[in-house]
Amino acid sequence: MDVGAILHGISIWALPVLFAVVFHEVAHGYTAWRLGDPTAHMMGRLSLNPARHIDPVGTVIIPLLLVIVQSPFLFGYARPVPVNWGNLRHPRRDMVWVALAGPVTNLLLAIFSVAVLWLAAHMPSALDWFANPLAMMAQASIIINIILFLFNLLPIPPLDGGRVAVGLLPDALAAPLARLEPFGFLIILALLLLGVFQAVLGPLLQWIAGGLISSVL
Repeated sequence: MDVGAILHGISIWALPVLFAVVFHEVAHGYTAWRLGDPTAHMMGRLSLNPARHIDPVGTVIIPLLLVIVQSPFLFGYARPVPVNWGNLRHPRRDMVWVALAGPVTNLLLAIFSVAVLWLAAHMPSALDWFANPLAMMAQASIIINIILFLFNLLPIPPLDGGRVAVGLLPDALAAPLARLEPFGFLIILALLLLGVFQAVLGPLLQWIAGGLISSVL
């Protein structure tokens, strides 16, 4: 085990993962608040303070283990922001907007990270001590945000894509899909263990994130 490589990986990935998952959850809560549900606002979950959102397993242990094993597929999540769907002014329609807010925020963070990467790539060589780590963190941010964008749009409740599908599909299809939610994480875990997600999302991740990075470097 190369301790130096592990510490280097943690130093590069820690902040991008933290920003990605925190902004994702705050976006859900803020959108719900604007659409009539003050639950997250009243519980102080619209703060960008990471302490309010960190999940010991999803924000710390899982990403850390993936860095340690030098996995090519890094993933993480924060504590879900509470949303009372009944408080939304138009529950079924607004559920779609609340669900989309998280992945769209990750996409915007990825685009912002492209701008940071461009800035780092165009700094004078005298600032390489700062530009090189910044460039690596920007690339990590592009990758993790595109992963979260793609993963959360999968149409499996309770992922955001599942909630979008339930909100958009006709009742005859939405109802049975919604009933899958209690088993959603088991389905996700099974698909992960079988390598289905890696096979489906891997090429998309390489195409989108790789394309964004290569457009600058």
